[in-house]
Amino acid sequence: MTERKVKIGFVGVGSMGQCAHLKNYVTLPDCEVAAIAEVRQSLGQKVAARYGVAHVYASHEEMLANEQLDGIVASQPFSRHGILLPELYQANIPIFTEKPLAASLEVGERIVQSLQSRQSWHMVGYHKRSDPATMYAKAEIDRLKASGELGRLTYVRILMPAGDWVANGFSDLISEPGAYPQFEWDPPASDMDKATYDRYTAFVNYYIHQVNLMRHLLGEPYHVTYADPSGVLLAGQSDSGAACTIEMTPYRTTVDWQESALVCFEKGYVRIDLPAPLANNRPGRVEILRDPGDGVAPQTLIPQLPWVHAMRQQAMNFVAAIRGQGQPPCQAAEALEDLKIARAYIRLLTNV
Repeated sequence: MTERKVKIGFVGVGSMGQCAHLKNYVTLPDCEVAAIAEVRQSLGQKVAARYGVAHVYASHEEMLANEQLDGIVASQPFSRHGILLPELYQANIPIFTEKPLAASLEVGERIVQSLQSRQSWHMVGYHKRSDPATMYAKAEIDRLKASGELGRLTYVRILMPAGDWVANGFSDLISEPGAYPQFEWDPPASDMDKATYDRYTAFVNYYIHQVNLMRHLLGEPYHVTYADPSGVLLAGQSDSGAACTIEMTPYRTTVDWQESALVCFEKGYVRIDLPAPLANNRPGRVEILRDPGDGVAPQTLIPQLPWVHAMRQQAMNFVAAIRGQGQPPCQAAEALEDLKIARAYIRLLTNV
């Protein structure tokens, strides 16, 4: 594979399939998007014509029967992952899906179990891990933890107000009028009533990125200790005792995106400001404060990062992992842990 392009097949080219994923993969020099499977055949043909994809199929079964692929990008509703993913795993090639892993912990567990019998892996699209700002910050956080030069890690705070996450990222979307085909959906969680399950799925749809990013920045597991009744604050503690919080829309913005993460040490911090998910060619921002004391002047460092946005870097990371040139940033087994954190939070919030 090192001598040729990685051949990728797409299962679904709706809004995220096109504008978050496909338009990035088709421009990677070491990648070839060989085929599209799209049940809305007219849409599939239009998208293929725009992006120069040679083959279009009406189903993933038809695509897999006719193509020799190295990986699959399946941007599908997460509430049908339990039906779709075991079928895709049978191809025994790497799979990429959007987050979250599933709409319930039960389905997520079945997905991970079905993957264990296959000779493949499944990368879950927590694109914030692939932002150049997060990648830079994570390396620095790990270095500071190892060196101890700023003391111990004491606290991680993630702030995520609702805002304009699209950032005009759908301006080049090819849409198809008419009703969607009828799909089969995963069953709801058996341990929640409808109102609680609806609250759970809303939470994992919108805030599971932050649940996952928290573990990534801590570098270790954590558990939920408190759920503010208003739904604004999730508090937790890491295995080593660091405090952590996720602030969920204490305010909203209509024409901006103001997500941030603050990783505190005893003598400084690493701060990440992340752009809107669909903002093109714009990385996040990193700020590092070092205040060692003993008369040493404090320093603030703001590194200049490359003009690569997280969705493009995520595509690069998936292709590199297929080539064996790196590990997927987040695989299915870890994504299952996010569903467990979400379930613990909803249980504290609702007593269900």
